[in-house]
Parts: sequence; C-alpha cells; structure tokens
Amino acid sequence: MVAGIAIGGLAVQGLHAQAKPSVYTVAEITVTNMDAYMKEYVPQVQAYNKTSGGKLLAASVKVTPLTGSAPQRVAINIWPSLDALQAARSSADFKKLRAIGEKYATFHEYAVEDLAQ
Repeated sequence: MVAGIAIGGLAVQGLHAQAKPSVYTVAEITVTNMDAYMKEYVPQVQAYNKTSGGKLLAASVKVTPLTGSAPQRVAINIWPSLDALQAARSSADFKKLRAIGEKYATFHEYAVEDLAQ
C-alpha cells in the first residue's frame, strides 16, 4: 500500500511538472477603417482563434487609461500554452487573416504567461 501511495504521488507530481501555463495575448489595436475591420477581419480572426484553442476574454472600443495614454482598441485572449499560440500564429491561415487585418489596422501585441498556481 505504501508503494502504491508513493507511485501515485510521483505520478501526480510528474503530471503537474508537465502542465504548461496558459498564455494571455494582449493586442493594442489602432483601426484606420472600422467598418471594413469589423466586417472583413474580426469575425474571421475570432473564429480562427477559437478553432485554434484561443478564447476571447475581453475586447473593447472604450479603453480607460489609468496611467499614460490608452490605445484605441484592446483585445485579450487566453491560450492553453505558448506552444498552442505559436502554432496558431505561424500557420498559413493566420498569416492570410493578418494580411486582411493589416489593411485596416495596426497591431501591437504581446504574450504573457500565466503564473503557476
């Protein structure tokens, strides 16, 4: 019984060590053509992100600055891991979508890993 508990404890510890932290993407977006951006880019990139493992947490046209100046728009997504995010972003499908988005907006984006719990 003691051996079983020890093996179970090691297995749980190994699973926790293998778990990768979630990653948040933060996009600061300046839109130059809002109608085209909302019609041609947003629905497609949101659907792509969802099928690639991402989940939209927040998106806003009203950003309230606390310090400094605020960007025009912000979008925050969560991904299961940095690997999942990088795989989605390096795909040909995403590159095609981003080319559409860049016709109507500029993007400043970064990824932030979740803190280990």
